[in-house]
Amino acid sequence: MSDLRDKSFRTVEWSDAGVVMLDQRLLPTQEVYLTLTTPGEVASAIQSMVIRGAPAIGVAAAMGVALGAVQADRLPGDRFAREFESCCALLAATRPTAVNLFWAIDRMKRVFATIAGQPPSRIASRLVEEALAIRREDEEACRQMGQHGAPLMPDTGQVLTHCNAGALATSGYGTALGVIRAAVAAGKKISVLADETRPFLQGARLTAWELAKDGIPVTVITDNMAGHFMKKGDIGAVIVGADRIAANGDTANKIGTYSVAVLARENSIPFFVAAPLSTIDVTKPTGEQIPIEERDGREVSHFREHRISPDGVAVANPAFDVTPHRYITAIITEAGVARPPYTTTLAGLFKS
Repeated sequence: MSDLRDKSFRTVEWSDAGVVMLDQRLLPTQEVYLTLTTPGEVASAIQSMVIRGAPAIGVAAAMGVALGAVQADRLPGDRFAREFESCCALLAATRPTAVNLFWAIDRMKRVFATIAGQPPSRIASRLVEEALAIRREDEEACRQMGQHGAPLMPDTGQVLTHCNAGALATSGYGTALGVIRAAVAAGKKISVLADETRPFLQGARLTAWELAKDGIPVTVITDNMAGHFMKKGDIGAVIVGADRIAANGDTANKIGTYSVAVLARENSIPFFVAAPLSTIDVTKPTGEQIPIEERDGREVSHFREHRISPDGVAVANPAFDVTPHRYITAIITEAGVARPPYTTTLAGLFKS
């Protein structure tokens, strides 16, 4: 089986100089890597969408915590502990919806708690190890998702995806795009319709860029074209990623996902979600409790520096919406595939 994962770019890496990220704001026209040398710079990169995608945000946050520890490892133990807590709080305040951010920070806190009292330099070294482990585990989880999800993809035809849930949104390989990559590697003759995903255009800029690198046929469509192609019978399945999944299967993903799910149900098209277990928030019984990030209205009123709506007109810019579980055919994770009733099957995945 061939390995369809382009090795010519990496989303987020640890280096002696700092945390290295591919600046996704500049894709697809420029491939620029930034070296972030302080936790504050990492936090800013997460908030400004230099890096985005729930799993990648989690990895970046873990690396930001580790970076802060390394830079504070000469402080006395009590000051080192305060600096660690401050760094965690700084990174946790960046984006509210993607639960992987908080999951990764909590994991780093648990490591800190188990070795508190050891020399700060030893603690810092252990936190770097943990951040790197989170990164490795994320890529492996994506590959396992691909293996579980590939059989669910049609043998031929087109698959629709919304936003970017690929290698750019993870440590590598991708969640939804990982399933597509695995299906193609297994010999399925599928191509992708990529919703452009207003207002940040993650589908048009990022999904299309990734798939083109891998030689997987991709066609970009505007968000309001999805229903047209579904009604024509041109779409065999829909697969998306997730930023947070409630215990009952309600799924928060990029704004517009809910509309796609409703259209898929109307046209009898299976709608799949691919996400790691770290995206499932068992503390939220339903999607009603998931916080929805509201971003700067300029992302809607402007395209980069060019205004595209009248000056003075109000703009709303929720970054995510919640798709009720009744519209989701299955949720694909590294531990297997969950189907309704999700309250039971998602909980069962944590025990497998």
